[in-house]
Amino acid sequence: MKPFVKLLLIFLFVQTQILPQLNTPNWAYDAVIYEVNIRQYTKEGTFKAFQKHLPQLKEMGVGIIWLMPINPIGEKNRKGTLGSYYSVKNYKEINPEFGTKADFKNLVDEIHKLGMHVIVDWVANHTAWDNPWVADHPEFYTKDSLGNFVAPVADWADVVDLNYDNKDLWKEMISALEYWVKDFNIDGYRCDVAGMVPLEFWNEARIELDKIKPVFMLAEWETPEMHKKAFEMTYAWEIYKLMNEIYKGNKNAEDLRKQIISDLKKYPGYAFRMQFTSNHDENTWNGTEFERLGDATEMFAAFTNIIPGMPLIYNGQEAGFNRRLAFFDKDTIDWKQSNYLELYKKLFHLKKNNQALWNGIKGGKIEFVNTNDNKNILAFIRYNNADKVLTIFNMSKKEKSVTIDSKFIEGDYFDFKNGSKVHINNKLNLILQPWTFKIFSTKTY
Repeated sequence: MKPFVKLLLIFLFVQTQILPQLNTPNWAYDAVIYEVNIRQYTKEGTFKAFQKHLPQLKEMGVGIIWLMPINPIGEKNRKGTLGSYYSVKNYKEINPEFGTKADFKNLVDEIHKLGMHVIVDWVANHTAWDNPWVADHPEFYTKDSLGNFVAPVADWADVVDLNYDNKDLWKEMISALEYWVKDFNIDGYRCDVAGMVPLEFWNEARIELDKIKPVFMLAEWETPEMHKKAFEMTYAWEIYKLMNEIYKGNKNAEDLRKQIISDLKKYPGYAFRMQFTSNHDENTWNGTEFERLGDATEMFAAFTNIIPGMPLIYNGQEAGFNRRLAFFDKDTIDWKQSNYLELYKKLFHLKKNNQALWNGIKGGKIEFVNTNDNKNILAFIRYNNADKVLTIFNMSKKEKSVTIDSKFIEGDYFDFKNGSKVHINNKLNLILQPWTFKIFSTKTY
């Protein structure tokens, strides 16, 4: 092979590893995502009741609203009184508890009028036992050696597993995915247990959806190959787990630094990683952020908004809601005034205003800065052209006297806490109380 041809092939190979093969919508690059549990959001538990809260979410700085499944819930083998949203009775219908299709269309339209976008939770791996497909298309389902339908996981007794060896299933499922984008103008999907469905299916589905409009796709999974053709974003579970372990005292700031570096090497540069301290699964099954993170809750909330990735909050976090929500029954969020509302608002607006904090290929690089205590203190700079953010986190239960000496930190900033202007030389000394942080940004919120 001629040297020129060899170099060209190497160049093309590298480009395919770096450049996204996705038509990512521009509005996703500076967005944060907010998960909505319609059932528990209001006393009424309807689309109409939730719609009244949209201006508050816009003011807080939310960019993408993720609605948990909107479809009717199965009654056969139902769990609890109202059942699991993830037991889908019909992919092209609306859960009557939430309202009508007209109500849903009005909600989507209002979200768009306010300059936000909406993705819908999609359950492609399994259906309810009384989904019409069970009777009309039994060939769509996985069966045991005796020909009986089976649940995908023993504990998921309210659902039956779909068999993606059947390509006719692919056509029907893609048709259902297209329906909500075409007829209701939704902006994409959060795909439940996405890795339990063949990646080739998602790749094909993404092609068909993008023919309608550029969509945003979130996989409930974390393997890098998800990003190649189908999904913008995956869950950053390893970072989530480390935060919990740091508060318990089992891990430290150095472990978290190593994980961030590992993720940046493992995933393509255009990948969005979803950073979070809670979501519907964690809240219900593993405890609220206050149970798991205690005094470090506020610090880790800030952390998930500053590191590379898109931050998520689950409804109620901005109200400091400290209770596990029931999953199969009515359990309304108690909307109290909380300092967390102002914290998230400041963080979300800082992200939008400072390009160093943007997502994927439009976000800033990260440069870790050595301190006098790397085991307990995590310090780094994110930068993108003239935009820069310097952050220092005390990830310990003790007061720390912190010293940083680095050419990377010098510059003029705004103090996140009070908005005051500060100049930082190449040496910084400060005292951080347990589980606290400092953010200095070249742009204010």
